[in-house]
Amino acid sequence: MPNAKPAPRALGFGFAAILAGAPICAAHGDAAAQADPGIHKIAHIVIVMQENRSFDSYFGTYPGADGIAMQGGQPVACVPDPKGGCVRPYHDTNDVNRGGPHGHRHALADIDGGKMDGFLFEAEAARANCEQSDNPRCGGGDVMGYHDGSEIANYWRYAHDYVLQDHLFEPNSSWSLPAHLYLVSEWSAKCARLGDPMSCRDEVQSPDNPPGFGPGRLDGARPDYAWTDLTYLLHKAGVSWRYYVMGGDEPDCRDDGADCAPRRQRARTPGIWNPLPFFDTVKQDGELRNVTDLGNFYADAKNGTLPSVAWLTPANRYSEHPPAAVSAGQAYVTGVINAIARGPDWPSTAIFVSWDDWGGFYDHVAPPQVDADGYGLRVPGLLISPYARRGYIDHQTLSFDAYVKFIEDDFLSSARLDPARDGRPDPRPGVRENVPALGDLRNDFNFAQAPRAPEILPGGQIIR
Repeated sequence: MPNAKPAPRALGFGFAAILAGAPICAAHGDAAAQADPGIHKIAHIVIVMQENRSFDSYFGTYPGADGIAMQGGQPVACVPDPKGGCVRPYHDTNDVNRGGPHGHRHALADIDGGKMDGFLFEAEAARANCEQSDNPRCGGGDVMGYHDGSEIANYWRYAHDYVLQDHLFEPNSSWSLPAHLYLVSEWSAKCARLGDPMSCRDEVQSPDNPPGFGPGRLDGARPDYAWTDLTYLLHKAGVSWRYYVMGGDEPDCRDDGADCAPRRQRARTPGIWNPLPFFDTVKQDGELRNVTDLGNFYADAKNGTLPSVAWLTPANRYSEHPPAAVSAGQAYVTGVINAIARGPDWPSTAIFVSWDDWGGFYDHVAPPQVDADGYGLRVPGLLISPYARRGYIDHQTLSFDAYVKFIEDDFLSSARLDPARDGRPDPRPGVRENVPALGDLRNDFNFAQAPRAPEILPGGQIIR
């Protein structure tokens, strides 16, 4: 592993520059990459999770991606409108969007048995049933809109210079809390008995909610996530991890309700985007201190003390969750990546950027059904790393399960979150990392190349 950090390369560019330069390469995975031991050149895995965007809403017109089909410069698809006729995808230049409802029943309706035509019906129904129809939380008529490199130049630049994943699916077919539970534990469940993992059962829509987000929390002991999470295996193996939380407001309401008063989040305030403190394993292992303020991330990046595994979660204003501005989220994510790029850990880091659910926005790809809970709809996925293939579009079927699989392959000798093997039984229906359809993120890297110099993109903000 290199001892010296390559000098960052500052960039200034416009929309045209994103599409210039090296040709975009699209390819499927190969067995050679899967067997490549170079994965261990990655000493730091950083997962940056944003909110509520479908793949088509951000990269539907990205060249070479499985995006919105066009004929004569006009989208082919036309989604039925409850007001009459149909609406085609269109370029939306607004910085603030409304989106649509995105619970489990809305996912099923949007997908509509694979026809992918329920988006406008669900959005209009949400508006009709909302007391404040002008509140972006209620959804609106912009679910067919998409952005391009004019509005999200940095995201498109990362796709052009690193890796874009165009078949990354939310691991579950519902909203933020279950998605974040899958992100750290490969399961969303509700446990009948406190502290008893064998009492937990599948719950894709309504797992135990944080205080203030659901009824029946009078004993003060709920929620209780008793099943095994990834940190249990990391702790047993002595692998460092941190979950960095930005202070501010959470965006979502209990069970993805349409409207609610803002609720504060902090590292010491477990919630929808900060579920690890509710896991029995985290408390029993004495690891609560690893859930920490986002300000510590910037210090760790600067000092070369990033943990082996890191998750970053924003507050509402920088989340891209409607009504948060797209530009604010992109500035925050750029600031995070620039902080790593300027630090000594860049040569050994892989940064994965994604969005936790589709937010009600249109996507044309029907998700594969891998088990009773998912996958959900497609979300954007980016990989930024000195070993990332340049301009590569990964067409493999992926989900957040692939992040867990990559972590396990890198740091845990491919041990899985498998109750039959990890010594802490729970009744989860299967080992998600072993789903045959799931791709391998090692295909996104070229470990034979020298680590690339980092790129410092403009517009990044340090948000503490």
